[in-house]
Amino acid sequence: MDLHHITVGLSGGVDSSVAAHLLKTAGYAVRGVFMQNWEDDDDDEYCSIKTDALDAIAVADLLGIDIDIVNFAGEYKDRVFAYFLREYQAGRTPNPDVLCNAEIKFKCFLDHAVQHGAEAIATGHYARKIERDGVHFLYKGKDANKDQSYFLYRLSPQQLSKALFPLGEMEKPHVRRIAAKLQLPTAAKKDSTGICFIGERPFREFLQKYLPANPGAMVTPEGQTVGEHCGLSFYTLGQRKGLNIGGAGEPWFVAGKDLAKNELLVVQGHEHPLLLSGSLTMHDLSFTLPQRPPEGRYAAKTRYRMADAPCELVYDADDCARLIFDTAQWAVTPGQSAVLYDGEICLGGGVITHAS
Repeated sequence: MDLHHITVGLSGGVDSSVAAHLLKTAGYAVRGVFMQNWEDDDDDEYCSIKTDALDAIAVADLLGIDIDIVNFAGEYKDRVFAYFLREYQAGRTPNPDVLCNAEIKFKCFLDHAVQHGAEAIATGHYARKIERDGVHFLYKGKDANKDQSYFLYRLSPQQLSKALFPLGEMEKPHVRRIAAKLQLPTAAKKDSTGICFIGERPFREFLQKYLPANPGAMVTPEGQTVGEHCGLSFYTLGQRKGLNIGGAGEPWFVAGKDLAKNELLVVQGHEHPLLLSGSLTMHDLSFTLPQRPPEGRYAAKTRYRMADAPCELVYDADDCARLIFDTAQWAVTPGQSAVLYDGEICLGGGVITHAS
């Protein structure tokens, strides 16, 4: 790809800072954009938007590149946050970071950058893009501990063709060393964790600002009531913390939700059969290559940071598929994403609707 003008999404973190430096050093005409995607409570003690914006501006100044502050908060609220709340209200556990990449960073930001003269955009994601015969393949990042291809699986071939990932071949410690050598203000900055609009605050506390509490019983598979939940929306499958169930024996885990009865199903023991699933159904399929992968043998992740699990892909309809695993998977959660891999290549995936 013969490119000259690149716009980098500067988040105020070390990764995007080094990505911008690498592109400038490689001879590209680089411009930065800081995206403000949330403003509901940006005066809140947990919200880091102002700090991040100042850090991004300081990085751009040190690197000698221009930077724009662009507000996508309206689009974020409509396309990402509204979906996030709907899914939680329905008892599912969504992944807003996946949707943010597809709808905001590689749609709103990409459109903005192209309108202002960019030929492509770049981010600090740990992923690789390799072009072969005009086809752009999304590969895992070289740093297995930081690979973020899982969060990028919804990128279309068109979006992928306009994206660059300068850190794809690098490992995080090396990125930190580059930042320190350049004396970037973000060199020692802690990595952000969790969802951008929640920050470091307690997750349940945040959700309770938007969703009503609806207490009900915590029950065992045998029908015994062992506690009370504060609302099914505030729990996820496999959750161990915050159940407050006393007594002896192995720890308790969330194993299911009965919305009709407003009951939370809980079980004892990490390897309880109700926490294990041999297959899943997924819908809202999205693939990174022009042709969807044929049925057959692949590997998949049902959550970020898990090992690739060998499986069989079977299509049930145009927008529905099943994954049948060689080994039962733990706490497969409706609303989360199942992401398909062929070796190092991220093929795409879908949203989990059901596991059995």
